[in-house]
Amino acid sequence: MSWSAEGSTWRAPATTFGILLLGVCLFGVGEGTLVAAGLGNTPWTVLAQGIAGRTPLDIGAATIAVSIVVLLGWIPLRQRPGIGTIANVILIGLALDIASRVLPQPRALPWQLLQVGIGIATVGLGGALYLTANLGPGPRDGWMTGIHRRTGIGVATVRTTIEIFALAVGIALGGRAGLGTVAFAVLVGYALAASFRLMTWATGARGPEYALEADP
Repeated sequence: MSWSAEGSTWRAPATTFGILLLGVCLFGVGEGTLVAAGLGNTPWTVLAQGIAGRTPLDIGAATIAVSIVVLLGWIPLRQRPGIGTIANVILIGLALDIASRVLPQPRALPWQLLQVGIGIATVGLGGALYLTANLGPGPRDGWMTGIHRRTGIGVATVRTTIEIFALAVGIALGGRAGLGTVAFAVLVGYALAASFRLMTWATGARGPEYALEADP
């Protein structure tokens, strides 16, 4: 994309930083939308919710804490962070916490399903914006690609395994999983791909190659 950083993951034009910040905030708002919908959360939010239920942390702070722990797992993988990594750790958790508190919490199933769909689409758009900024992966993305690089195990297998592990631990700690969790797992990849295609069409950039490279 025209705004994608080149070379350094720590320095970029103001436009690129703006796209990065917009992307990670939208990502967090999308996850918070799922929380407020009450039909289950993303696997990692289920984990953060479980931790929040057993510690003094709220769900946003628990999300940040989980991201920091995941970052420590980068050390043996020799994964390098960027400014996008730091923004991912701090802003997604904050945006998630604020959104989950202020957004509607519907009780009728049709409205809950609509809110889940909006949340998934928002996460897809935010993820596409954040990834195309090219300023370093988020903690989970870096962990997954680092494991793939060090072990040779397929990226899809690594991602699925880690997502299932995070979900299982979150449920064991009391996190809430449900229809929204399943919908997110099935649809978020399509939402991300659709966002890449939309951005490619709107800007005239070459998107498919990047989308394949960025798929964690």
